[in-house]
Amino acid sequence: MNILFCSVGRRCELLKDFRNTLGDKVKIVVTDNSYYAPAVAFADVSYKVPLITDKDYIPMILDICKKEKIDAVTTLIDPEIAILAEHRDEFKELGVEVLAPYLETAKLCFDKYEMYKYLSQKGINTVRTFGSLDEFKTAFDNKEIDFPVFVKPRTGSGSVGARRVESYELLEELVSRDSSLIIQELMTGKDMDADIYVDTVSHETVAVFSKKKISTTIGGANKTISFKDQALFDFVTNALKAFKFNGPLDMDLFYQDGQYFLSEINPRFGGAYLHAYGAGVDFISFIYNNVVDKKENASCIGEYDEDVVMMMYDSVVIDTLSNLEGRMKEI
Repeated sequence: MNILFCSVGRRCELLKDFRNTLGDKVKIVVTDNSYYAPAVAFADVSYKVPLITDKDYIPMILDICKKEKIDAVTTLIDPEIAILAEHRDEFKELGVEVLAPYLETAKLCFDKYEMYKYLSQKGINTVRTFGSLDEFKTAFDNKEIDFPVFVKPRTGSGSVGARRVESYELLEELVSRDSSLIIQELMTGKDMDADIYVDTVSHETVAVFSKKKISTTIGGANKTISFKDQALFDFVTNALKAFKFNGPLDMDLFYQDGQYFLSEINPRFGGAYLHAYGAGVDFISFIYNNVVDKKENASCIGEYDEDVVMMMYDSVVIDTLSNLEGRMKEI
């Protein structure tokens, strides 16, 4: 299998996991807009490309797919997901499976307020969200919500700009400085997430790995512990029926007052997927079965051990500038 990871960045361990599972049965091709992307060191082939907003970006990615005979493509950053989804037909013409949701679902996942409205319409438990200060003030004046609340950018990622807010005065100040902020009910229950695989042949949810967050840093959890709950598995699989996903995704959840609430969905390999892989939930084999063998994967929801702990730590890539610049091809 020849797989292309766009915007590979720092995702070194994920590439190592692909190599560990598939060995010489995989060619790992990556792109980034910087020579200083550490994960490039763990790829077979790498390309330096412009920003994803560049008009020539997708033609370059399609050209790489042709040159490298790519079987599947995915991205490791949120803003690029809808771009790949939008060009799904062009990739399909080249025989490339796009491991990203279909366009309507991709747009919903990137716009947190639209996602809130959609989940509410579908009757799926979610975190109450307000798209403007006026909308929030109406609910606040009617005593439907109180402080503290939580704010974050409507289309942000990596927890940038997300914070707790204790007063109306501070909320007003923050929104006046950044009109993209949405306002949410502060959830005080257990913070957790799930790594999920939606089969690209059957389009069914075939794997759910749930974990409680022990600690988090900017961008996500860095210490987690696995657990199993049939109620969570049922909630997740029922919620996913309202969307069109394709491949791996990461779902953020809260457990509060005896119920699960869907917070966000990142339709790509989550940063903490490493935990699922380490516990034996191997999305890499699922991708190979789907893309190369054209076979459906059997459901293995909940087939892992509880109380498996993940603890992230820092590592480095040391190299010379000439090697970095020489390693990455240009289109």
